[in-house]
Amino acid sequence: MTALTRLNAQAIAADVISGRVSAVDLVRDVLARLAIYDAVQPQAWIARFDDATLIASARAVDARIAAGEQLPLAGVPFAVKDNIDVAGIDTTAGCPSFAFRPVASASVVERLLAAGAICIGKTSLDQFATGLNGTRSPYGAPRNAYNLGYVSGGSSSGSAVVVAAGLVAFALGTDTAGSGRVPAAFQHLIGLKPSRGRWSTRGVVPACRTLDCVTVLASTIADARLVDAVAAGFDPADPFSVDVPERPRDARRIGVPQPDQRLWFGDLESERLYDRSLDVLASGGAEIVEFDLAPFNEAAQLLYGGPWVAERTAAIEAVLAADPADLDPVVREVVSAGIGVSAVDLFNGIYRLAELRRVADTLWGLIDLIALPTTGTTYRVAEMRAAPIALNSALGAYTNFVNLLDMAAIALPAGARHNATGFGITLIGPAGTDRALLAAGDAYLETAGLAPPPPLDLEGRMQTVKLAVVGAHLKDMPLHWQLTSRDAVFVEATQTAPTYRLYAMAGSVPPKPALVHSDDGAAILVEVYELDVAAFGSFVVDVPPPLAIGTVTLADGSSVKGFVAEPRATLGAEDITALGGWRAYVARGS
Repeated sequence: MTALTRLNAQAIAADVISGRVSAVDLVRDVLARLAIYDAVQPQAWIARFDDATLIASARAVDARIAAGEQLPLAGVPFAVKDNIDVAGIDTTAGCPSFAFRPVASASVVERLLAAGAICIGKTSLDQFATGLNGTRSPYGAPRNAYNLGYVSGGSSSGSAVVVAAGLVAFALGTDTAGSGRVPAAFQHLIGLKPSRGRWSTRGVVPACRTLDCVTVLASTIADARLVDAVAAGFDPADPFSVDVPERPRDARRIGVPQPDQRLWFGDLESERLYDRSLDVLASGGAEIVEFDLAPFNEAAQLLYGGPWVAERTAAIEAVLAADPADLDPVVREVVSAGIGVSAVDLFNGIYRLAELRRVADTLWGLIDLIALPTTGTTYRVAEMRAAPIALNSALGAYTNFVNLLDMAAIALPAGARHNATGFGITLIGPAGTDRALLAAGDAYLETAGLAPPPPLDLEGRMQTVKLAVVGAHLKDMPLHWQLTSRDAVFVEATQTAPTYRLYAMAGSVPPKPALVHSDDGAAILVEVYELDVAAFGSFVVDVPPPLAIGTVTLADGSSVKGFVAEPRATLGAEDITALGGWRAYVARGS
């Protein structure tokens, strides 16, 4: 049976060029993968070429190789976000009434096809590329490939899913406010957002035409570099194409936000993983330099809270006037706000943006690159649908300013959350630093030594909670049955961070300890178990006061749920912190 392992563009091209594998055989393998994953997430695609057309395309690539053509992407299967034209398939931008059949492919697609790549089809997106979460589409909401309960990220939602699921080797997305970076981060992918104008946007349905970039989502830096080498280049037929001069850049001084400007939205795992990524950068020889993120945040507000929202309105003005009911309600709400923007508002916004760009230009004299969290958190699909604007805005906290300030960026994997969704960092540089960012990304990933992505979620991952126990619930202790009766799974024996004190409570039956956070504390031995959410809920109900379930920080910096205590738990209690754990206290004899 075909395994849904990730595909590697560089390896595929090498095999096809050498004749070890035919493009036809590769396409047949892709068709088998599609048949498997269609049962999981058919909504990742809006349209695909039929099997016969794909086989014919592969035969044509094999013939070109046999004729001696040099094809750097020979036989490599790829997907295209459905706001980018591909000849032979309708472009919908996620809106049925907008659909049209283009007479030619977009410039970037033409370049990829000429290099021997094979387009499999068009992927889902937040309608008109308006969103960072992936739920705003009448064609269905793609889910995170590693946890189907969570958003895929958007607006290049389907493109991220089909790469993560091993259906194609890479996919094209677009990025105006983070649409190519956010889904890459959530699904453990590379997301390269080129300098504005470096890749042509001819044949792309605009979101904000002056800001839009075509991006690539891939599994490796090498694949992103390979695609960039083919796709980049000046296009005289695109009025927004720019011959961007290459700007070499070291990664010796890395700018990071001041600690009080780092937004985590309650996500302690993201905070820990970001701190770890900074440690990786520092261990690779970089100097970490804090800077003031406030001007960048102000620039970001201009995109949706300022006059640039009117550019989105201009892009879909005809649909908004003729078929407003065909628009996703949230998209309609967002773009309708641009109707009231005046020319005076726009010019005032342009003036302020110019001032903020000057601040950014000054910063580049002090640092080489910026390293930000790609997002501060992620959300479940149900949560996003309940608060679609507020939570979507949170996802753009670190991404919205990049195109406005004419920067290049690359999103990199930086670890997995407990729920298997990806956390990522983004390296950002001034326009023209695309190759420098790829090199810096290589160096970061080599130093980081990240574990492979978790297994794909093919059935709907059960939501679980990790729980640290410190006393009577330890293995072989009197209340351990409360865990085993709930099918709790042992994860590890470890220690807390050195910031806790342990007390033997007075008069507790059976004897129990109280774990209390304290700056002058020590590391305390604990055991960590994993329960499904329902079992965890029933467990919490049975916890008697003055004990409670809170959040406990472990020795590695991660946070789990665990036993904590109210202040009254220490009344008449014995401080047993020096023993290092409850077992030592029991062994000593009370």
